[in-house]
Amino acid sequence: MKFSRMILAVTLVPGMIAGCGDSEKPSPSSSPPVRERVAEAARRVHHYFHTEEQPHQADWGYTGDGSPKHWGDLSPDYVLAKTGKEQSPIDLSEAILTELPELQFVYHPSRIDLVYNGHTVKEVEDKASSVTVHDEEFILQQFHFHSPSEHTVDGDHSAMEMHLVHQSEDGKVAVVAVLIEEGEDNPAFDAVWDYLPSDANRERKSPTTVDAATLLPKTRQYFRYPGSFTTPPCTEDVLWLVLKTPVELSKEQIEKFRSIIHGNNRPVQPRNERTITISG
Repeated sequence: MKFSRMILAVTLVPGMIAGCGDSEKPSPSSSPPVRERVAEAARRVHHYFHTEEQPHQADWGYTGDGSPKHWGDLSPDYVLAKTGKEQSPIDLSEAILTELPELQFVYHPSRIDLVYNGHTVKEVEDKASSVTVHDEEFILQQFHFHSPSEHTVDGDHSAMEMHLVHQSEDGKVAVVAVLIEEGEDNPAFDAVWDYLPSDANRERKSPTTVDAATLLPKTRQYFRYPGSFTTPPCTEDVLWLVLKTPVELSKEQIEKFRSIIHGNNRPVQPRNERTITISG
């Protein structure tokens, strides 16, 4: 059986949860009217947190004129996709061993609410689960999938990658990502795979539940690096925490997902001057 890798990543975004613009705050005399500020705030909420699908600032995707190499030119809101210096995903290598705090997951079953939005398949959670990072709690909002993986390890992609998206009370974000490789059948994913939506049936709900805890590995050693969201608006100030332990899906399970969508991964981005650390 092929040795497989799993990546768990957690991202922290200070301040407002979406934004791709700069962090400067206008003086009180130059602040826009309240209605304009409220509209701007709503516009900048990252699509990860939309409970219902909404139009993007510009059409984007993974092929043609809307592909990742064009994202930074599609809208002023997406400019970090081409100008940012801490973009994700990246290739993970040359990590420095250090002491990092343990990640604490408190996950519970949630009813199936699966949506295909043209970019991925996502499961909308009922907000009863959380992860604690650096003594701060983040509530699980949804999880979704990419095929093949977005992050690489020593230049190699995994078959798929799962992102579990969390939000704290003050608007910070934590995204847990799991790299998945082909291997043994994984029954923990059956509750999701039995209800996968499609282009013809874009939302599927069921009283059947899925417990995200069963989708994670038991070993929690992880890498850490500063990065960004991997989809527009490609917000930075994101902390990624990457577990080493593998998760597998069978060839049949992977092919079932790829029959819905495949190739929805952003290519790896320049590492630049960033340091990758790994917990002891």
